[in-house]
Amino acid sequence: MKIIGVSCSPRKGKTTFYALDQCLQAVKETWPEMDTALWELADLKFGGCLACGQCAKGLKCSQEDDFGPIVTGLADPDVIGLIVATPVYLGTMTSQCKAFLDRCVPLRRNGFLLHNKVGGVIAVGGVRNGGQDLTIQAVQASMLVQDMVIVSDGRPTAHFGGTVWSGHPEGVGHDAFGLTTARNLGKRVAEVALKLHL
Repeated sequence: MKIIGVSCSPRKGKTTFYALDQCLQAVKETWPEMDTALWELADLKFGGCLACGQCAKGLKCSQEDDFGPIVTGLADPDVIGLIVATPVYLGTMTSQCKAFLDRCVPLRRNGFLLHNKVGGVIAVGGVRNGGQDLTIQAVQASMLVQDMVIVSDGRPTAHFGGTVWSGHPEGVGHDAFGLTTARNLGKRVAEVALKLHL
């Protein structure tokens, strides 16, 4: 069983990666037997969906770019959870995140392959209240259309997901509250996924 985390930042190895890594580490600490993988989109070259309809004929796309292995990886039946992490750009997700979500449409058109997979979202904003909740809800909307089961960061805060502040004066590593929500999100995704898939 595997949980995949996707970092949708155009900046490799920065605060979104760090928050997602903390999230997946919490999964491994709680369930050592769980496989996790962290994929970064920063170095990949791919565009948005062209609505050409090619993917209605199988897990394929008319665009020859770096996205093919992502669809194949998410279609793996061992995947039971997906955590999407994105910076907040102008009050919503990055263009990389939107393109990622749109290009996952073959998974829907070929038998709802993300059905009952558990989804969680982390949003990283430059200020404490910088649009993280709205961004999380926008990503969750795409997950619902895939017929996924979405979760919050769980108790004790149980809001929309992981809400991280990249602008902490001492660095994101000192955002104790935000990183706790990210870590709790990982544990909640794993907890619910195991209940659904064991």
